[in-house]
Amino acid sequence: MIDTPMMRVLGRFLDVNSFRHTLIVSNMANIDTPGYRTRDVNFAAELRRVTGVAEYAAFTPSSVQVQGLLERPDRNNVSLEREGLLLAETQLRYRIGIELLRSEFRKLSVAINEGK
Repeated sequence: MIDTPMMRVLGRFLDVNSFRHTLIVSNMANIDTPGYRTRDVNFAAELRRVTGVAEYAAFTPSSVQVQGLLERPDRNNVSLEREGLLLAETQLRYRIGIELLRSEFRKLSVAINEGK
């Protein structure tokens, strides 16, 4: 497989986005679960952490409970509005990552085809 530093970074970028997407969907699924606490990932910190590793290591995500959200009487603090916005943001970031990865493949393809 073709492996460049940029492709590794973009792959990890997509991994962090996928993990965040999973957390958001889980939060939305638990909107009616009494006592459920919203979970999220510090996207920038997690991306810095996973891109700082020299060799490719398995992605071991970490999430945190979100503080400062309004809590309902059943102690659940999931906000569909917040989660919907985060879901849209995460999907947009994922699409950007895919487009950047495609661009990298196009560059390699041009380099290979021009070298004939």
